[in-house]
Amino acid sequence: MNLLPKSHEEFAQPEYWNSFFTKRGEKAFEWYGEYLELCEQIHKYVKYTDQILMLGCGNSQLSMEMYDSGFRNITNIDISTVAIRKMLDLNGEKRPGMTYLQMDATQMTFEDDHFSVALDKGTLDALFVDDTPEVQATVERYFNEIKRTMRNGGRYLCITLLQEHILRYILNYFPRNGFMLRVVHCTDADRANQEKNADNPDVGAMPVFIVVATKFKALPTPILEFSLGKDKMQRVQNAEELTNAVTAVQKAALICNGLARTSIAGHKEVVMDLCQPGDSKPRYTVYILDQPPARGLGKFAAFIVPQGREIEWLFATTKGREKLQSSAKYQRLAVVTLHRDQTYLSLDSVRAELADSIKCLAPIGLTEQIPFLSIAADVGKRQTLVSGFSQISGEFRIEEVEGAEGKVFRRLIFLSNQFVIQSEALVKTIKLKGKKERKKIDFGYLACQHHLYMSAGVQLITGPKNNPNELKDVVVVGLGGGGLCSFLHAAVPNVRLTAVEIDPIMLEVAEQYFELKQDNRFHVVIDDGLAFLDVCKREEIKFSAVLFDVDSKDSSLGMSCPPKSFLEPAVLENIMSIIGDKGLFILNLVCRDEVLRDEALVQLRAAFKSVCCYKLDEEINEVIYCSNNEKYKSIEEWKKDLGAAARRLNTATREKKLYDDDMLEVTEFLNDLKM
Repeated sequence: MNLLPKSHEEFAQPEYWNSFFTKRGEKAFEWYGEYLELCEQIHKYVKYTDQILMLGCGNSQLSMEMYDSGFRNITNIDISTVAIRKMLDLNGEKRPGMTYLQMDATQMTFEDDHFSVALDKGTLDALFVDDTPEVQATVERYFNEIKRTMRNGGRYLCITLLQEHILRYILNYFPRNGFMLRVVHCTDADRANQEKNADNPDVGAMPVFIVVATKFKALPTPILEFSLGKDKMQRVQNAEELTNAVTAVQKAALICNGLARTSIAGHKEVVMDLCQPGDSKPRYTVYILDQPPARGLGKFAAFIVPQGREIEWLFATTKGREKLQSSAKYQRLAVVTLHRDQTYLSLDSVRAELADSIKCLAPIGLTEQIPFLSIAADVGKRQTLVSGFSQISGEFRIEEVEGAEGKVFRRLIFLSNQFVIQSEALVKTIKLKGKKERKKIDFGYLACQHHLYMSAGVQLITGPKNNPNELKDVVVVGLGGGGLCSFLHAAVPNVRLTAVEIDPIMLEVAEQYFELKQDNRFHVVIDDGLAFLDVCKREEIKFSAVLFDVDSKDSSLGMSCPPKSFLEPAVLENIMSIIGDKGLFILNLVCRDEVLRDEALVQLRAAFKSVCCYKLDEEINEVIYCSNNEKYKSIEEWKKDLGAAARRLNTATREKKLYDDDMLEVTEFLNDLKM
């Protein structure tokens, strides 16, 4: 039996509705949800004493259930004589005083200012079948009749799917006719529709809204508001903002509808940003992962990542989140990260704010409460110390965050790539005389694991004796916050460092916020790194080691560090000349594209006699050691000398009290070295 229309135009025809209700018989047809799912919103805007007009009642039980809940003054109208006759037979004795009239809602016979509430459940959507001038004229008559029969202060409540042309017309009609306009997303109705239509993915895919248009004699300026389910009402500035909010909900609903019915186990995780109405900046990012069902796995949970920890491998990478899901033991896990420049009062307030959104991501049939997990008892702490702008890197932040075990970290973040830490330092609090305290940067802390292995390469070129009177010159291209340079300066006393940084703002940042200090063993040159190397070659300036730790500003490329231009043959030729036969070229390679990585290694092997690689576990960083020293033609020679250098570095950092234990796991390091 085909109960839904074959073409949209049939919706507006009385013949269709008479046929429809004859086929349905006694069975009620509930468009867009039942009273139970809608009553919370209805009770906000309808009082028991209101004179209520039910527009296009059909055989819906909504007015009956409202009557049974205490609303007695209800007049029902419908264009279908069949529907009205059936409802009169059903309610004549059971619900005395409730009126049913066959009437065209575009030509009502009621007096002016008669009703205080007009309730429309799907009628507008049935009338507004397309955006043609003829249909618009019908809708205009419909709205004019609602306006004419409604008292000042009265409310038109429209339960609708808010298709694009309908929303556009509503946003035009009601503000110009003196109505205040609210749009509320009915999350309870959405969920119920999904569950009732689990076998029909097309039904329930579109979210349900309630439009509340309140009539006034006049409004000096339009008032437009929006609410996501049970959230607080948000005032929006214009029709475009309200349209964007509705569109965002509709797009998300398509994803949520798919997630409700389907497992994505074995496929890419789904990522969604959650914003507050009227704000284009994400407040939360949610990563949804599935794994196949297995014994001992719960069905669904959400995991809230404390502020500042979203950049850790476990939360910032797909593999990390998969490991987190495996540890949490849930078939579906929603990992939620919190954004900077937002305020979060407490973990409980975050849970409450996310509750409806997380519920929309649950599989159909889930009845148990969704647990919220975290690794901390609060939302974490993030304090912005400075917001700045660089002509080269754009907007940046220097912030302090609280990490594991209450440790405080100071970070430099470029907002163009805000899930990557540009520089990080551990902040210690030192007690001074009296009760005074002072924050101090711990130079023994290296946030980036690849810096450890680059440092081992620097230790290698100093030789086995670490003679402080024999200084080895090392150039580091890329300063950032200066973490690597400050560590090398403190841990390896027989090197003389030159850092080359193209951005003068970064030097200010490093000195003011990361305690970088220049002296006779360390100085910074503000210059383009490639131009500096070119000058060094021409003027025959030699260095024992050249280090590349510089990122690409184009995040769309598959290789983010170093920029591709840094591996051009002319650049590599300059480096070969600068380091000679005994020196070392060390670079941090970050490449997500295997083809680009292979191309980079081909270029390096074409320039240098020996290339040795160390790929870091659980990271995309790869430290590459290059040399023209005949000695390093075999991996065994690399392992012997790098192993000795790593052990010397461990000893030095312990003796200088930069680190309590060995910084480097030497055996593991050597096992994973490859040529």
